[in-house]
Amino acid sequence: MSELPTKVDIREVSLRDGLQIEQPIPLAAKLELLDAVVATGVREVEATAFVSPSKVPALADAAELAAELGRYDDVEFSALVASPNGAKRAIASGLRSIEYVVSAADGHSRANVGRSSADAAAQISDIVAIAHDSGASVEVIVATAWDCPFDGPTPPQRVLEIVDQAMAFGADRLAVADTIGTATPRRVSDLVALVRPRIGELPLGAHFHNTRGAGLANAYAAVQSGITRLDASVGGLGGCPFAPGASGNIATEDLVYLLRDSGIDTDVDLPAAIAAADVARSVVGHDLPSALLRAGDRITG
Repeated sequence: MSELPTKVDIREVSLRDGLQIEQPIPLAAKLELLDAVVATGVREVEATAFVSPSKVPALADAAELAAELGRYDDVEFSALVASPNGAKRAIASGLRSIEYVVSAADGHSRANVGRSSADAAAQISDIVAIAHDSGASVEVIVATAWDCPFDGPTPPQRVLEIVDQAMAFGADRLAVADTIGTATPRRVSDLVALVRPRIGELPLGAHFHNTRGAGLANAYAAVQSGITRLDASVGGLGGCPFAPGASGNIATEDLVYLLRDSGIDTDVDLPAAIAAADVARSVVGHDLPSALLRAGDRITG
């Protein structure tokens, strides 16, 4: 366990992970949400995914959304891809930062991308080459890093094998993801302790879901273990359509509330994040699991 950092970078994922399980909403509604998200001060936003429209219809307008990103200053936008073709589409649409997800479990990998974990990992090389040839960066995200809804507990060695391949193939960043929200703080610390020595100075992030109520505790354990990059979604919006039992991400405003009172800066304005969560609730048309959206901040109300 390391000393707490003074700063944690939050990547806002409501536009991609948040919306991918929702019914499709108009581009104008996405831009309304994006305006609210950018107003929070967040510096990184995962804007969309270049994946099969038939599998994820909510993100079928990826290219159209990408065309609107140039009007926002001082924000690094990224997109998720699931194949080399998706990487080419993302680059052609102007994205200069992409994420490639590789599940550490075969069951989830086949449900998510239609191929084994090993086959998905083998494509890291092609995706890195496509990105680097265009001056873009690649983050490899290891999904189901703790548990799979089909295969059960994920052996840490499966995660480490993907990490090693990502390093060998030239990935620029790495992250581990609790896709179905089953991790606990002890398991988070244990896995980060195994991953960190293998990656040197390469940035390591984490992505947590709050399915079983431990999302914020897991995020805090990750920060205590030296991770300074976390994904979050305003309102706690989101989930994985290919992982039974997966539900919302940790809410951006709940995470900022926790980190602020721990003396950790995030660049995110808390009242603006709560307001963005309210916009998210409006555009999807249903309640969201955010605690602060329900109860408010203890300082600003």
